[in-house]
Amino acid sequence: MSPAVFAHGHFRLYLLRLLAESPMHGYEIILALEEKFGGTYTPSAGTIYPRLAKLEAEGLVTKSSEGRKTIYQITDAGLEELHSREPELEEIEDDLTDSVRRLADEVRQSVNQAMKSLRADLATAAREARAEARETVRKVRVEVQQESSRNLRDLDILLNDFRHQVRSELRSKAARGEGISELLNTLSQRLKELLAEIL
Repeated sequence: MSPAVFAHGHFRLYLLRLLAESPMHGYEIILALEEKFGGTYTPSAGTIYPRLAKLEAEGLVTKSSEGRKTIYQITDAGLEELHSREPELEEIEDDLTDSVRRLADEVRQSVNQAMKSLRADLATAAREARAEARETVRKVRVEVQQESSRNLRDLDILLNDFRHQVRSELRSKAARGEGISELLNTLSQRLKELLAEIL
């Protein structure tokens, strides 16, 4: 147990107090301490079991098997020590209240720092996403403009080819003395229809 949580010698006395309330196995003791600290501190098995073994060696605690669990129970000698050190228990309770408050403050500060860091990370990610989106839009616009330019160029070529072919055909017919007025009327009508369909 960290001395920042329990002062020297106070942990063993607090374990006796917990066992005076009810016999428990090791994990129940861990849970009871975790609950006492509102989840801000959980002692490890490596902290609990050596202390229990020492209390047993001192004759203050006994253990018995209940199935696969080892149950720890305070002895009369343990109760006597507990009663003789009652004033210290009040001091321990006060210290625990301070420890819980301090640990809660540390957790709160840690959470606040994590939230600040998370907000900064989210803001950076949002900026990067916006920049990436702008770049994607820019690239799409460039590609669209390039494709439009290619299409317009191809259309100009197609129209010029058509114009040259029509002009060549009309001149050839005129040279042969064939009438082209009917052809011009048909061509004019068809071109108007095609333009209307395109638009």
